[in-house]
Amino acid sequence: MMDSPLLLPYEGPHLELPNRIVMAPMTRGRADDETGVPHPLTAAYYAQRASAGLLVSEGIWSNATGKGGPGIPGLVTDAQVEGWRDVTGAVHAAGGRIFAQLWHVGRMTHPLILPDGATPVAPSPVRIESEQIYTNLGDVDHVTPRALTTAETEAAIADFAAEARNAIRAGFDGVEVHGANGYLIQQFLAENTNRRTDRFGGSRNGRLRFAVDVVEAVAAEVGPGRVGLRISPGNPENEIAEQDAQGTYRALVDAIDPLGLAYLHIIERGAYGALADLRPRWSGTLIGNFNGPEANGRRTGEEVLAAGLADLFSFGRLFISNPDLPARFATGAPLAPYRPELVYGGGDEGYTDYPALAHAR
Repeated sequence: MMDSPLLLPYEGPHLELPNRIVMAPMTRGRADDETGVPHPLTAAYYAQRASAGLLVSEGIWSNATGKGGPGIPGLVTDAQVEGWRDVTGAVHAAGGRIFAQLWHVGRMTHPLILPDGATPVAPSPVRIESEQIYTNLGDVDHVTPRALTTAETEAAIADFAAEARNAIRAGFDGVEVHGANGYLIQQFLAENTNRRTDRFGGSRNGRLRFAVDVVEAVAAEVGPGRVGLRISPGNPENEIAEQDAQGTYRALVDAIDPLGLAYLHIIERGAYGALADLRPRWSGTLIGNFNGPEANGRRTGEEVLAAGLADLFSFGRLFISNPDLPARFATGAPLAPYRPELVYGGGDEGYTDYPALAHAR
């Protein structure tokens, strides 16, 4: 397996990596729910997986109104920065590299989750009808979000930039702006969730404005070579409906490509072949990913790299139960299954207790 393209070193304009395997961002829900400080085991969890070419952290909220569930960490307060400094120190000591994912969930939260029972915010007051959301009191119906004012939208952009600055203070090697999976940035991009009439809505350029402004603000704060963007074009998750995903994301990529970012991270899901369509428009490093019912395997990643659709490939669920995933790919060793019921919340069980290959044997 050593000739696998996933195991080859990668040297791009801003990234120098020992292999082309990226650990995708995955919510684990283990932070202190009151303070937003990472769990004491978080450093061990990421350090165990430091053999990935690049680690991307779980989504970290940029403002408490953007917290999406119990146990989601922040990167706003000094205590949170100190907590993440322990994590980045452990990863670096293990020889790894780690980016922080900057996250605001928009309408994908609930007053039971937010401070003082606040109403969730979004581009427009469009409620999620078909799904429920998990809270400390169990699954509950979504509420109708409150539309951000123009001034609040500008403040949300500044929050992303401030979080990026805190990420560098905490020792992260860079940041990934979360523009995927139906959260706040994609809510601004999609026609069904953005019904605004100010400069952040209306035309396609208006709907792109929030995403572009966030990326530009973050890049101005920490340098474009430390910034990635994750997108999921045409993804219907969380009741997102993009009428012209191809047109929207071609325009978005064209707008941000000149910035010279560290990477673009594309999740492909559904009928739109985003990787093949957007690859020629992106001049920098591209990370590929498929979002489907089954976890992406080694062969999928190899095929994407061999076809030239991406430079790196990200794996999510496989990394939960296989902390030494690159070694397992290299040796052809069997992959350990993860326990879905232990993915979110809790302590070490289902988190840091999956053994590396040598110990498993």
